[in-house]
Amino acid sequence: MLSAITAALMALSTITFPPGGAPGIVPPPDHITIEVVTVLGSGCPTGTAAVAVSPDNKAFTVTYSDFLAQVGIGALPTDFRKNCQLNLRVNVPQGFTYGIAQADYRGFAHLEAGASGTERANYYFQGMSPTSYKSHSYNGPMSDDWQATDSTEVAAIVYSPCGELRNFNINTELRVAAGTSDPKKTTSFMAMDSTDGSIETTYHFAWKQCT
Repeated sequence: MLSAITAALMALSTITFPPGGAPGIVPPPDHITIEVVTVLGSGCPTGTAAVAVSPDNKAFTVTYSDFLAQVGIGALPTDFRKNCQLNLRVNVPQGFTYGIAQADYRGFAHLEAGASGTERANYYFQGMSPTSYKSHSYNGPMSDDWQATDSTEVAAIVYSPCGELRNFNINTELRVAAGTSDPKKTTSFMAMDSTDGSIETTYHFAWKQCT
């Protein structure tokens, strides 16, 4: 599973400064490695989520191939909500630490008139308080790609403590509600994937040098 997980997955986000980090801070010159410790959740069965670091060390991507919530014809009662929790070990060069500055999430949604879909996510470092969930909602009728962007102000970025190796946790969730649509005659769904089996979610690093 680790070899598959080093190949895909991507969520993107944007903030008020370049994705390399706060002004004046450049990414470390040495390569970063990310190890996937655990992948848990109904939205990411074994072998369906993957992580890779960008060549410029400015971001890492997470790719899901089976992350889909749905209601209606063919859906199970539990399919209206799907979630995925990733536990990652990020190995950074000595003298640097990192936070997450921005994240963009992308996928496809088909929502019948009266139905709705929601994507929400948060993250935290092991032993630290989770960030608050950020949610994005979509209403039917809709049958199109969707994209959600979470932004973090420079002063609010949470950094991993210098000199400590703390695992990084990402929680992502998709929900679909039938609303006033008729689930006996229609199907509504929201996916963080695509017809070719992968939609990428990219998390952009903000770097800080340790003293």
